[in-house]
Amino acid sequence: MAATPLLLALDQGTSSSRAALFDPRGYPVASASAPLAISYPADGWVEQSPCEIWESQLLAMKRLDKSISQEQRDAVIACGITNQRETTILWRRSDGQPCGPALVWQDGRTSDICQDWKEKGLEPEWRARTGLLLDPYFSASKIRWLMLHEPSASSAAANDDLCFGTVESWLLWNLSGQKRHCSDMSNASRTLLMDLKDRQWVDAFCNQTGLPLSALPELVPCRGDFGAIASGLPFAGVPIHALLGDQQAATLGQLCLEPGEAKCTYGTGAFLVVNTGGSIQRSDAGLLSTLGWTDDQGEPTYCLEGSLFNAGTVVQWLRDGLGIIETAEEVNQLAQSVADAGGVMLVPAFTGWGTPHWDPGARGLLIGLTRDTGRGQIARAALDGIALSVAGLVQVAEQSIGHGLGELAVDGGAAASDPLLQAQADSTGLRVRRPAYLQSTARGVALLAGVQAGLITSLQDLETLRGEQADVFEPSLSSEQRQHWLKQWNDAISRSLRWHD
Repeated sequence: MAATPLLLALDQGTSSSRAALFDPRGYPVASASAPLAISYPADGWVEQSPCEIWESQLLAMKRLDKSISQEQRDAVIACGITNQRETTILWRRSDGQPCGPALVWQDGRTSDICQDWKEKGLEPEWRARTGLLLDPYFSASKIRWLMLHEPSASSAAANDDLCFGTVESWLLWNLSGQKRHCSDMSNASRTLLMDLKDRQWVDAFCNQTGLPLSALPELVPCRGDFGAIASGLPFAGVPIHALLGDQQAATLGQLCLEPGEAKCTYGTGAFLVVNTGGSIQRSDAGLLSTLGWTDDQGEPTYCLEGSLFNAGTVVQWLRDGLGIIETAEEVNQLAQSVADAGGVMLVPAFTGWGTPHWDPGARGLLIGLTRDTGRGQIARAALDGIALSVAGLVQVAEQSIGHGLGELAVDGGAAASDPLLQAQADSTGLRVRRPAYLQSTARGVALLAGVQAGLITSLQDLETLRGEQADVFEPSLSSEQRQHWLKQWNDAISRSLRWHD
């Protein structure tokens, strides 16, 4: 009897890389991961080594390869790549060596560049054509900073030897033996360089960054034939059939395939994505219009997105910064040891604020402390702070699409927390659905690769699996209690935003 065909997902995240195998229905078969270091060289600066990003992903692949049987290895028929988005890498085409650090999506050092572009009146056209705001979050100002401050980048540009890419582009370059320099439309839609409607690079926007047009990757659909894993690497010869930004991949992995369906991923940050179908939905409330995914011809499904820069980092801070927990899992037990946060609020704006305020100068706050405040109240406030931040995203999303979401699908590492998800249901008034398998990002890109490989006829065929073995959290607060809680929260946010005034 022939082995079941398997799909390989390479999931390169901010704090770790994962390699995972799935069957054609999206059920996990095996996985392995490897950590990835993050550097904070100055206030608001967040960077990584491009070489360490690749080495981390390669190590995860090696660990997975070592953990499976030869029969499973031979059954792998397609690979998909998903990744932390907006993180910006420049390298030399001639030898593949990076030109400076990778500037991570959280990095805020380019706020002056964005402000300068705004003062020149450039934001309206940029926003109209890309669906994004002029913010350090996106790749364009990061490119500009590297071109100004990294001599190796400007030197490579002068010699027509420069390549730009977000992380999927960098991984594909290395996986293909430096043969393919491509960026898929979902990741490209997060750079501030792609026209969202035409799905083409905008030369004028590239020129603002100082990036030569020859440095741009080939713009490709999210699924297609992108070469194969090079010889000498784990899973050599497996065709690469899908490229997808992590939040779009998680939306697919949650099978949010119809307009109005939404998911929130709690990873390093928290990201709400609402499917808006074949039409670009605009928001005046700080949500981003973005490309979700495409078919092999580049026909798009669009999304609205709310982005928060800190979620899992809050729990890491409790562990590594305050030392009130020893492991991330302990936060749940500690939070459940108290009836509530005792009036304490933690605003998790450690690296600025994304949706809806877009304020890179905002900073985190811990307020409402009394002599009775203990570790339990702080832990509870930390989880509440993540949930309340997401509640703000839900509120503006519902206003933008003109109706309630009804249900919120959730995933990511922090979604394992019951008290977090109960707070999420209470703060939004929505039913919150958590699948049995939380790694929806890897699952989504594996499924897309499976469609391209012909293993899956249509993702719609899998929709019946959406609620399978899911945990559901229902709201327990009255509307009046919820509104009072949100009013206190909005007051706390206003203080966070005024921090740099």
